[in-house]
Amino acid sequence: MEVLATSAIAASSSHFSLSPLFNNHASQVIPWKFSGTKIVKIELQCSLRCIRTNCSVKSRISTGGDNDEGAFKQNFLLQPLWSLSKSFSFKFGLYSLSCRWIPKWKKYYSSVHEKINCLEENTPQLYIPFVRVVVGVMLVMSLSVAISKSPSYSAGALTEENLLFLEAWRTIDRAYVDKSFNGQSWFRYRENALRSEPMNTREETYMAIKKMLATLNDPFTRFLEPEKFKSLQSGSQGSVTGVGLSIGYPTKFDGSPPGLVVISAVPGGPANKAGISSGDIILQIDDTSTETMGIYDAADRLQGPEGSLVKLTIQSRSEIKHLDLTRERVSLNPVKSRLCKLPSSGKDAPLIGYIKLSSFNQNASGAVKEAIDTLRKDGVNAFVLDLRDNSGGLFPEGIEIAKIWLDKGVIVYICDNRGVRDIYDTDGSNAIAASEPLVVLVNKGTASASEILAGALKDNKRAVLLGEPTFGKGKIQSVFKLSDGSGLAVTVARYETPAHTDIDKVGVIPDHPLPSLFPNDEDGFCGCLQDSASACYLNQVQLFSR
Repeated sequence: MEVLATSAIAASSSHFSLSPLFNNHASQVIPWKFSGTKIVKIELQCSLRCIRTNCSVKSRISTGGDNDEGAFKQNFLLQPLWSLSKSFSFKFGLYSLSCRWIPKWKKYYSSVHEKINCLEENTPQLYIPFVRVVVGVMLVMSLSVAISKSPSYSAGALTEENLLFLEAWRTIDRAYVDKSFNGQSWFRYRENALRSEPMNTREETYMAIKKMLATLNDPFTRFLEPEKFKSLQSGSQGSVTGVGLSIGYPTKFDGSPPGLVVISAVPGGPANKAGISSGDIILQIDDTSTETMGIYDAADRLQGPEGSLVKLTIQSRSEIKHLDLTRERVSLNPVKSRLCKLPSSGKDAPLIGYIKLSSFNQNASGAVKEAIDTLRKDGVNAFVLDLRDNSGGLFPEGIEIAKIWLDKGVIVYICDNRGVRDIYDTDGSNAIAASEPLVVLVNKGTASASEILAGALKDNKRAVLLGEPTFGKGKIQSVFKLSDGSGLAVTVARYETPAHTDIDKVGVIPDHPLPSLFPNDEDGFCGCLQDSASACYLNQVQLFSR
């Protein structure tokens, strides 16, 4: 540690700097002007062989002026309040000073009343530079004592497992949306964990990380072992081996049994072919109750080797189903499209381009553009974008698809606990379908990124929303890869629609409901527009009216 005894007292080290403490008082430490030789002598007028509570300190300045006596009086010592709690000593030549404790340093006028252990009988004469050194060293040493109270961990003392834990801790510290960390001291948790949590093996380190994340009480922030991290990446890229279900937590206490709710079933997947649909409740997976099971634990149980079996107990309304499903590689082709010709007495019958968007993977925005181009070549007059049972996916893909339909406007506000943090908007440079009439279909299986898209199109008055309130997942997660191949899914923000609506646990409210028997597939959709006698019939006016 280096102590600087110059015109402004300062101390610096790799851990802290004292200079800001004195900047406001540097002009008061030595309030006289130098002219010739000037000496400050401090006399300790008390018994020097015993500890005294009151030792008078008299300062004399010899300058030859009438008013110089006591010019050094008020401001020689430091004015800022400073508390010390440790004893220390300093020796320089014949001078020795030992302080047991000093409750406060305050503004001095002619005396100081402190507990001083006067060890020498000499009345020392001190030059001003020496006094500065004494004061500076005393303050630096007291700060060092205070800082040493909190444990510190040098890089050399940390094991490889400790470093992996700290990597996860830093990721949460920087990225997590709630900077109160669920009302706890995040730094103190780190120190306590490094001191008390066993981290001798990789499994123990993973357990310590999971235990740390559990203190946040956020089911969407979770740890991913290397194999789960790879599985998540493959799922966002277009395929996964499982039964084709998107699941979530129930959002309403309406008397339904405890368990996990089905958000959507991938068309053509094992669950879809077995008759499982949005809103069904999963009661058991392989005879294990889902009452207290997390959604990511359930997702792990549903996935597995291709061709293997998984047993599900499902409640669909009042019916209980016991199903054996064979896991398959489910292709997540995000887009299907269809041209629907409406009945008309004239030659130019209205043509509607129907686009079913089932997920937001890496192919989604490109697939939507391709579908629009294909339908445009067929001469469509309007579009219907079906987001029903779309449980979301990659946030950037949702933003890109919104830009396809909007010529300008805000898409979404990204917020944290202090308010709006970022704004995603568009200037229309990426718009390719900003003028044709647009309808968006939603239901309770519409979640996450698809809710961002639906909210943006509704609030910008670009589209009419038909259906039922969406799922209500108003938080955004980002995935971070750790150095050993594992990862963290972290809630990094919440979002608001362009109208500053927080849809978390509420959902996006549509403009109109759909008929109760309205089908989910593209063929059924066209049939409901064409057959005026069907129970699900919608004419063009009903479809596009606000």
